[in-house]
Amino acid sequence: MAQAKIKAIRGMNDILPGQSQIWRYFEAQVKGALDSFGYQEIRMPVVEQTHLFKRSIGEVTDIVEKEMYTFDDRNGESLTLRPEGTASCVRACEEHQLIANNRQQRLWYMGPMFRYERPQKGRYRQFHQIGVETFGINGPDIDAELILMTHQLWQRLGIRDKVSLQLNTLGSAEDRARYKADLVTYLSERKDQLDEDSARRLDTNPLRILDSKNAQTQALLNDAPDFHSYLGEESREHFEQLKALLDAVGVEYVINPRLVRGLDYYGKTVFEWVTEELGAQGTVCAGGRYDGLVEQLGGKPTAAVGFAMGIERLILMLEALNAVPEYVLNDLDVYLVAVGDVAASAMQLAALLREALPNLRLQMHCGGGNFKKQMKKADESGARFAILLGEDEVKAGQVSIKSLRGEMDQISLSHDSVAQWLSTQLVSQ
Repeated sequence: MAQAKIKAIRGMNDILPGQSQIWRYFEAQVKGALDSFGYQEIRMPVVEQTHLFKRSIGEVTDIVEKEMYTFDDRNGESLTLRPEGTASCVRACEEHQLIANNRQQRLWYMGPMFRYERPQKGRYRQFHQIGVETFGINGPDIDAELILMTHQLWQRLGIRDKVSLQLNTLGSAEDRARYKADLVTYLSERKDQLDEDSARRLDTNPLRILDSKNAQTQALLNDAPDFHSYLGEESREHFEQLKALLDAVGVEYVINPRLVRGLDYYGKTVFEWVTEELGAQGTVCAGGRYDGLVEQLGGKPTAAVGFAMGIERLILMLEALNAVPEYVLNDLDVYLVAVGDVAASAMQLAALLREALPNLRLQMHCGGGNFKKQMKKADESGARFAILLGEDEVKAGQVSIKSLRGEMDQISLSHDSVAQWLSTQLVSQ
């Protein structure tokens, strides 16, 4: 009896050739934007001690209660595949004294995160994020810089007109405590009208009720206390200055007073970039301030603000909008056709061209075959040009070059001039 095929775990997907080129393009654009703002990369493990996330995210959040991949190792220590990156980044900064004495840091990271969710388009059990975290900077100018950075990234990617910025403030811990007490009083008197999740959150995390997706609950909130009227002077001034900075650099935004984010550690600024191109999974980038998290995890009080963006969702969006440049989808610039007993000469030529043009994407035909079969492979490869090398060309010290994607006539060049010719043809790419 044949054994069942082994498949990937549900919600954890392979990234195949054809897709990986788009990922590399997207990652390169993000890294370029981050480099232009002077941010440095940090890399953290994918596994952490479980209590790191319970202390940072909050034990009564959906992530900790329902979604974490948690297990005991051979020593009986509880470990968790990271469900998000901020807590790991704070842990690394504290452990290695990167933020000792309130030292400023501007950091970014990229990698897989894990949550046990119901897989659907744009939401997976293993998903990938790019996160940005800053430490030691109190003012709204750093909040504005992060938002401006994402704004410029959307321009790089050609999707700026397809995303919109939602902005809010959660004030200070004292502001939230005053508001939370009155919100609970208001909702407790109407508990029978709340949806099941909101009724449960009333005793554990009432602010999360504000972003409930239930229409009846949202209607009920129309007459709830207005959080912005509970803001203290410092919180209000921080938010006003942030808006003024965004106005000054031309970043448009919409104030969403019910935007609270799903993690306990946020305070003051919170924001989301949303799109209508992805259906229900419309948030492509989100973040905010978490000034209390470093202290919550055992460090000294440290100002902090950051964001994360979901790579899968943004790539789905690029594909839906046909925003991926054509050259990204082509793996090759040149396919080297070698007919006859010329393998050694073909390898020498390929090595010469790769050395002269380090960014050249060249594939040499291997496995033999007649000229017709090799040209078919060349055409299927997606390369722009085929270099033709046979025994006659080797004797003459020349090659023939054929365009596979244009109207150019076939030409002959000496080995020494091929690299220069290719550099002029590929410079626009």
